[in-house]
Amino acid sequence: MRRAATTVLGVDFTSAPRPRKPIVAASGTLGGSTLRLARIEAFADWPGFESLLARPGPWIGGFDFPFGLPRETVLALGWPRRWAGLVRRCARFDRRAFRDVLDASRSGRLVGDRFPHRATDLPARSHSPLKFVNPPVGWMFLEGAPRLLRAGVSVPGLHHGDPARVAVEAYPGFSARRVERVSYKSDDPRRDDRGRREARRRILRALERGLGPEGVRLDAGDLGDDLVADPSGDRLDAAIAAMQAAWCHLRRDSGFGLPERVDPSEGWIACVPSPGWGATTPSAGA
Repeated sequence: MRRAATTVLGVDFTSAPRPRKPIVAASGTLGGSTLRLARIEAFADWPGFESLLARPGPWIGGFDFPFGLPRETVLALGWPRRWAGLVRRCARFDRRAFRDVLDASRSGRLVGDRFPHRATDLPARSHSPLKFVNPPVGWMFLEGAPRLLRAGVSVPGLHHGDPARVAVEAYPGFSARRVERVSYKSDDPRRDDRGRREARRRILRALERGLGPEGVRLDAGDLGDDLVADPSGDRLDAAIAAMQAAWCHLRRDSGFGLPERVDPSEGWIACVPSPGWGATTPSAGA
């Protein structure tokens, strides 16, 4: 019997989906090392996003939000160190209470070191999940991670769920910076200019030539113009997140390309090189 082709998803996430700023999902199929983009969708509310997570597999998705929290913060607060327990604990908070607890955990830290990072944030140059503005990645964790857990998907290195629905943490900025150093997007359409449009076009062309995540090539087809025309960059970022998920799928027989051991409260970003663990290897926890 012929196996069904695996769908690859890439999700540019927002913690407050609405018509003017929806969650954007790109989807396609992987043939060899080429991701053929087939569809771009926008979800302006949580039920729409949750319906995406519930779609039958096989699929693998790259989701652009932090899956975990810094280990030092988790230990200091006495929260569960295993991902499912940690996510369930955080999901009990409303937004204000969650922010207040994490803000209090940072009190007394030195200026310039106010926001602890996960091990994966440093090589990826991504923001601390404890930030709530510019960008609000703390809210993104609080809204995203519990929905992954409730959907019953598998999260490599963190949680065993439905093996036909796999979620990995994506960070499009990590791959985009490897081919383009200048700003390529803005949520304010008035700030879009020729320079940003040309930057998006250069990124797209590089992805089409196979200069994307570790050699994965993008075949955007008729959707290429949409990726370039979107001033927010959300569609392009969704496509890059899908490419990062494709990179993981190609390495599914070797831990999806993640480090041999992933901190059970922090997680790891797809495509980011793994440093040595040494003495920082996490121990088992609740």
